[in-house]
Amino acid sequence: MLVFKNTKFIKSPFDSEAELEQVILSNYEYLFGPTSFYLPKTKIKTADGVGTIPDGFAIDIDEKKWYLVEAELMHHSVWNHIAPQVTKQILASQQTSTKRVLIDLAVQQYTTDSYTKEKFDDLKIDAVNVRQVIGDILESDPIIGVPIDGVTSDLKDWARTLKYKVKLWVVNKFIELNNSSNVVYEFPEEFKPEWDTAEEDNTQSQSTKAVKYDIKVSDLLAANLLTSGDLLFMQYKPRNGQQKIYEAKVLDDGSLETLGQQFNSPSWAALAGIQDAGSDRITVNGWTSWKNKDGFFLSDLREQLISLNNDKNDG
Repeated sequence: MLVFKNTKFIKSPFDSEAELEQVILSNYEYLFGPTSFYLPKTKIKTADGVGTIPDGFAIDIDEKKWYLVEAELMHHSVWNHIAPQVTKQILASQQTSTKRVLIDLAVQQYTTDSYTKEKFDDLKIDAVNVRQVIGDILESDPIIGVPIDGVTSDLKDWARTLKYKVKLWVVNKFIELNNSSNVVYEFPEEFKPEWDTAEEDNTQSQSTKAVKYDIKVSDLLAANLLTSGDLLFMQYKPRNGQQKIYEAKVLDDGSLETLGQQFNSPSWAALAGIQDAGSDRITVNGWTSWKNKDGFFLSDLREQLISLNNDKNDG
């Protein structure tokens, strides 16, 4: 249950898969990251011409990853519905014709959508290189991205059988008690999947090996990679504005204080900064935005901590 003043929101099932699909379309960056853009449904075909329509495609131009997106409801059968549907989509995604279609759609979106273009501009990718950049990303295997309202053991077991990486994100729906027209959706913090086969493969044991999704700024404090009171710095220049430099103070509990407000996530702290600078962006990766006085990003310190913890467990 969520409580806002005297208003209570109770967890509720999605009305349909279509509702979940629309929520993902409107909020895709909270799953696939701030340097991603989203191509909606389009029909693709297997080698024998069998058509299939994934719920969308997400392309992360900074991480150089792309996702076949299939929004699902937990009550749908893994074996009779999800598995055969995704298998057909995987086969179709590997066809040269499919990649041509996706490249054309991506270039068209870059040309017509200023929000997508800004992401390329931020990464210093010129218009003449957009087609090549997207083509190079699509040469890699897709990640199977499944936003869902709950994860079952059968779903995990099926995902483990695939040679492709699979990420499962849980998205929850809440409705106001006695007012079903007032709806709130809950997304994971820091783009964290509920389950990720890549992280499972990279760890001998989830209980002893560190994974980046589980690390917080407070863990960097505990490892003496940061100290309470340290200042972090972020530079940001909006497309039509002046570059600004923001400072954030690391507090005892691992939260960051900037612009007179306290944030429990470096990404929310960074977002406050870039919006203050005049950007209309709705997400940003704070781990790759904030640097310490020595010039190390929070993501660099996180990798140091992962390495330290894993070396300790191996020893």
